[in-house]
Amino acid sequence: MPREFPRARRVEEQLKRLLAELIRREVKDPRVGLITITSAEVSRDLTHAKVFFTPFAGVGNAEAALEALRHASGYLRHQVRNLMRLRVAPELDFQIDDSVERGARLAALIHDAVESDRQRHVDGEPEEE
Repeated sequence: MPREFPRARRVEEQLKRLLAELIRREVKDPRVGLITITSAEVSRDLTHAKVFFTPFAGVGNAEAALEALRHASGYLRHQVRNLMRLRVAPELDFQIDDSVERGARLAALIHDAVESDRQRHVDGEPEEE
């Protein structure tokens, strides 16, 4: 079983909250728009962080936002270092989180399958095996 790194988990949570606030307040690039920081994964040594985001309510161009966030990552890293009082701030690697979209797509497929099954049973007798 992998060993837990509680400091890394605490840094992840704080990084997630801080980046959400910094992006909302400081990043003026119109390509970013409204985004939601869904999670952050920090390496054991706290030198790298993957930050996952999704456009708020699925509205907006995720690719353009990704490009803008990667462009602003140096500034954001500097702000994170100062505000979190870290000796070395993690390199920020922004990535689009498509898990929400995949979940919605799976939910729609399940709903369609249930409706299809329900229609078959209403139209005729249930098939026996």
